[in-house]
Amino acid sequence: MQYEGTTYRPPPEADTPLLQVTVGCAHNRCTFCDMYRDVRFRQIPLDQVEADLKELRCIFPSAERIFLVNGDAFVLKTSALKKIAALIHRIFPECQTISMYASIRDIKAKRDEELGELKDLGVNDLYVGIESGWDMVLERINKGHSAADAKEQLERLNRIGIHHIANLMLGVAGMGNGIENARHTAKLLNQTQPSLIWVGTLAIFEGTALHMEMEQGSFLPATELEILAEEKALIDAITLENVRFYGVHPTNTVRVSGTLPQDRRAMLAAIDAGIEKVGVETLSAAFARSSL
Repeated sequence: MQYEGTTYRPPPEADTPLLQVTVGCAHNRCTFCDMYRDVRFRQIPLDQVEADLKELRCIFPSAERIFLVNGDAFVLKTSALKKIAALIHRIFPECQTISMYASIRDIKAKRDEELGELKDLGVNDLYVGIESGWDMVLERINKGHSAADAKEQLERLNRIGIHHIANLMLGVAGMGNGIENARHTAKLLNQTQPSLIWVGTLAIFEGTALHMEMEQGSFLPATELEILAEEKALIDAITLENVRFYGVHPTNTVRVSGTLPQDRRAMLAAIDAGIEKVGVETLSAAFARSSL
C-alpha cells in the first residue's frame, strides 16, 4: 500500500480498509485546519488505486465496507468515482458501502442523476464537515459554504438516499458564543436528519490562520466550561428520533455517546458529572490541545 501524506479517517472507520484516492484536501483553506498544509492536492492514478486494492485483498479476506481517503475524496468527478467503485466491486465483490469525507461544495457540484448513480454503486455514509450551523462562524472559519447551502445539499442527499454523518466542532464560535452556536447548529441538524452526529472540540494549532487571530486577540477561545455548556445545549435542542450522538472524540474533555432522544438525560448527566469531577475552577480556562 502506498499512502502519501498523513492519512486521516473517522474514528468509526477504525476497522475499515482505507484506500487512498486523493492526496490532501481540495479546499485546504479552513482557518482552523493544518492537516494538509504539507501536501499538494492531487488525484491518485487509477492504476495505483487498482494495485492498492489488490494488496488490500491480500490483507483483508473480506471487506463489506471500504473508506476512501484523504480529506474530501468526494471532490472527485463522478466519472472517476464510478471507475474506482467498479474496481472495488471487481476486487471486493462483497463490498456494500464505499464511504469517504465530503464537503458541501462537493455535493453541490454533482447533479441528482450523478448522486443516484453513485448511490447505486454503494457510495454511502458520507462524512460531511459541517462544523457549525451558524453563518457567522462558517464565514469566519472560511468553511466554503453557508448554512443554507448545507441545508440544501444535505436534503438532496436525503432525497437520493445517501446517508451522511454530520461532523461538528464544539468551541468553534469562540468565547461567549457557544449557546447561540448550539442553537443554530441544532436547527440545521433537525432540518437535515443526519444518520449519525460526530462531535469534536476545536483545537487551535500553531501556524493556522485561527492561531494568528488568537495571537492578535481577534479570536478569543471559549473556556472548557463554555464548551461543555454548548454541548449540553446542543444535545438538549436536537429533536431528531433515533439518531446516534458520538461525543467521544479525543479532543473532548468529557466523552459521551448515546442515541437521541432516549439517552439524552444520561448524556447530560455524564457531562455534569465530568464538570463536577474536573472542577469548575479548572474548566474556567481555555485548554490547549496539541493534536487531533
